[in-house]
Amino acid sequence: MFEIKNLTVAYQGDLILDHLDINFPLGKLTGIIGPNGAGKSTMIKGALGLIKSQSGQTFCNGIPLNKVKNKIAYVEQRAVLDLSFPISVLEVILTGTYPKLGMFSTPSVREKKAALEALNKVDLVTLKDHQIGQLSGGQLQRVFIARAIVQDADVVILDEPFVGIDMVSEQKIMAILKEWCRMGKTVIVVHHDLNKVSEYFDELVMLNRKLIVQGPVDETYQLANIQKTYSQDFGELLFQKNE
Repeated sequence: MFEIKNLTVAYQGDLILDHLDINFPLGKLTGIIGPNGAGKSTMIKGALGLIKSQSGQTFCNGIPLNKVKNKIAYVEQRAVLDLSFPISVLEVILTGTYPKLGMFSTPSVREKKAALEALNKVDLVTLKDHQIGQLSGGQLQRVFIARAIVQDADVVILDEPFVGIDMVSEQKIMAILKEWCRMGKTVIVVHHDLNKVSEYFDELVMLNRKLIVQGPVDETYQLANIQKTYSQDFGELLFQKNE
């Protein structure tokens, strides 16, 4: 279980999240949805200690995050990455092995074999020596999935992984996410395409500066909750479209 307790985050005096409590259940694929500016990415970064928070604690299976950070794999938004950085596809994936290496250790033959196996799983072995800026959006996202594979974390968090990628890559990534859940991992995805919520997720968190609702998709993905999270008109349009 990945648990966020009492998380409060403000930016330039603007309160983004106020005393937020959320539990992400073990072995489930949980989607986080909400409008732009709702605090979805802020919640993840605050919980992981990547940005300053005014209050809050994060736990993995009841253990404080700072003691088990190597059990968390985080795939951030592609838009914030420096794609000009001189690093190859294989080197990116090998960074996923670093949390389990000693302070002065470097990846060995075993880690390189694991990285190549992960690349094979996402069908990108032939691109192992390419610089990351040479990849398409879908290929790059699959590289980050391969990095998470070699990290072998208990909790995997992805921030908008399907933005701007091709359908083949999206389907390959979804298959791996669901496989991780079958293995008992906790998978959390910040998501934007509401039309795929019911198809993709077991659990749902609906957020707009505060927690609107969380729980199984069939219980939470309802018109009233969509209207509370977004707007009344948006909810009606969405459900009319899907009828």
